[in-house]
Amino acid sequence: MGKILENFSKQLIAEYGVAVPKSAVAHTPEEAREKGEKLGFPVVLKALVPVGKRGKAGAIKFAQSGEEAESLARELLSVTVRHFPVEKVLVEEKIAIAQEWYLSITVDKGKQAPVIIASLEGGVDVEELSREKPEKVCTRHVDPLFGLAEYEAKEIWAGLGLSGKPLTLATQALVRLYRVFSEKDATLLEINPLVLTESGEVMAAASVMSVDDSAMYRHPELSNMVQLGSERAWRPLTELEKAMVEVNEADPYRGTARYTEMDDGNIGFLCGGGGGSLLSFDAIISFGGKPANYSEVGGNPPERKVYGITKGILSKPGVKGLFVAHNITNNTQVDIMAKGVVQALKDLGKDPATFPVVVREAGVNDEAAREIFTAAGIEYYGDDATITEAAKRIVERVQASEAGEGRN
Repeated sequence: MGKILENFSKQLIAEYGVAVPKSAVAHTPEEAREKGEKLGFPVVLKALVPVGKRGKAGAIKFAQSGEEAESLARELLSVTVRHFPVEKVLVEEKIAIAQEWYLSITVDKGKQAPVIIASLEGGVDVEELSREKPEKVCTRHVDPLFGLAEYEAKEIWAGLGLSGKPLTLATQALVRLYRVFSEKDATLLEINPLVLTESGEVMAAASVMSVDDSAMYRHPELSNMVQLGSERAWRPLTELEKAMVEVNEADPYRGTARYTEMDDGNIGFLCGGGGGSLLSFDAIISFGGKPANYSEVGGNPPERKVYGITKGILSKPGVKGLFVAHNITNNTQVDIMAKGVVQALKDLGKDPATFPVVVREAGVNDEAAREIFTAAGIEYYGDDATITEAAKRIVERVQASEAGEGRN
């Protein structure tokens, strides 16, 4: 999934007719002052990072003057918010708020349908509100085939207690926001708060938005707004991680290849998903090894995807060996894995005679895979060995290789 920064999500919201505050993006303290002067004080300064709950993190400030805007922007641009360094600041007009509401639209994976969560108590954690005051929160699923009818949106807000003109405006906003969610293939659209201003206008004061990576081919207009793969990230993606996201998205409907880079480590790690990969990773560590990455590949990927992810794994500086392992597979052809891995090693000049590679595979076409791997001089195990035993071998071989380098 890919996250969209607030300035872009509000741009999309506005295109669908939902009111948003006037704003501008600043990259420097001086630029924040300039933008604030154009908008007119007071203004709100927000750290532009792809995370929510910025208010609690102290990443939202209020400035009454140009001098204060510059000072607060300098402060924001020097901090990290939940692992994300602040590189840009959203300078926004401060609106006069009469009421704050909460609204989010996301996907209920269990029911495989969009779900709307709304409350008239906005600006708070909806999880906490649901626990303490469940009667204040409305949860309503939407039929993905028929979408959200205007009367359904009206029922949500009326059930929470809205009436009169605010009810009409909130209904219009919800219908339009659901269109954004649906038509942009979003996985999350959270407006917290959705506000009723003192002048009687309903406005999206803050927004958090994520979209489905796999649907990006339908949305070229979003190409400069979305950072692919960022939905799974708890920190900014490294350059290598970004490159591996591109490898995966090049074939979005054939298999999955995921890559997470570790700060250090010397063993390249390429395993199947689920418990088998966790077992493999833990086994390497338990024997004293240091994985350079955590990477999963499965779901019958094409050879080029296996090749791309393997080449990425091996390109990380300091990698002294490669471990490839799957438990018994029924949806990934092991011979395709073999061809992709062997070709990547060859193209990068990694000779298995001197560069330790240990493979443990079992499943569809595993005999063909054995022939391919062993012909390339790679140490191969089938289901005659456990993943743990194979993990021990790669650690032993890498340690022996490094010891030999030390003697030289």
